Amino acid sequence: MSDTTTMVETDWRNLAIKAIQGEVLSREEALSVLRADDEELLAIMDAAYRVRRHFFGNKVKLNLIINAKSGYCPEDCGYCSQSRVSDAPIEKYTMLEKDVLVDGAKKAMAMQAGTYCIVASGRGPTPRELDQVVAAVEEIKSTLPMKICACLGILSQEQANRLKQAGVDRYNHNLNTSKDHYSHITSTHTYTDRIHTVETAKHAGMSPCSGVIMGMGETDDQLVDVAFSLRELDADSIPINFLNPIPGTPLAHLNDLDPRRCLKAIAMFRFVCPSKEIRASGGREVNLGMLQPLALYAANSVFVGDYLTTEGQEATADHKMIEDLGFEIEQCAL
Repeated sequence: MSDTTTMVETDWRNLAIKAIQGEVLSREEALSVLRADDEELLAIMDAAYRVRRHFFGNKVKLNLIINAKSGYCPEDCGYCSQSRVSDAPIEKYTMLEKDVLVDGAKKAMAMQAGTYCIVASGRGPTPRELDQVVAAVEEIKSTLPMKICACLGILSQEQANRLKQAGVDRYNHNLNTSKDHYSHITSTHTYTDRIHTVETAKHAGMSPCSGVIMGMGETDDQLVDVAFSLRELDADSIPINFLNPIPGTPLAHLNDLDPRRCLKAIAMFRFVCPSKEIRASGGREVNLGMLQPLALYAANSVFVGDYLTTEGQEATADHKMIEDLGFEIEQCAL
């Protein structure tokens, strides 16, 4: 082993030590992870695993999404097949009835998911939509030992309070990208709107879930910016999505990711937000490919089953991946 290689490995381990001890990484250190040569990837993942193992051991949290309302969205998010600017041939339907949402929670339990995520397209929930979600959540929480995350768009404080009272444990509203890149992704709402919604959910007592979509033309600096923004926001759960360039969406032409870059990004988020739930999320199957198992050396959470309008990996394959790594599915503890 050369002196150079020894020094590189020591540097990554020093980042792990800093993260475990609660020291905040510098921007330069975070950028160095993204810009490292591919030959350093395993050393980076080893260091990230030290942090992940310190805070979470070898447990893996499973989450399952139900697309509670598909399409009919007035927003113009360039990555989304459900937005008004998308021509993607997706199934469209209004908010699912309560019984369907409850059945989805039972499916999540059968797939060993500890968190059930009710996601609906749109700028924010209508009174009727909110009533349907609240009724479903109340029934689920009365019968199943399961955490519930809702993702319904922009909320008023009154709406957030109702969701919390019904039993919603966590609210997801992703920042998606950095503040200075946001206008390149959507124009119908702002980055500040996103921050405000997360703060509204926190004020209601729900655990904040907020993450990113990488691969939307952002720079390394912008990806680091959003990592530090999520640290400052104190998001408890950080889903890292990888752009799946869906035909018919404005960002369908982008294909900037490779598995090694995705893994470095997950590691960077682990170093910057060491004690938070880091989730390898949408697009992992497409962008990580055969390197998917390595993601769990930095991430401690994944989605099982399908996403909103795209298919995911079979849950049995995820279960086998976790087993083969010697990891363990974390059972829900309310």
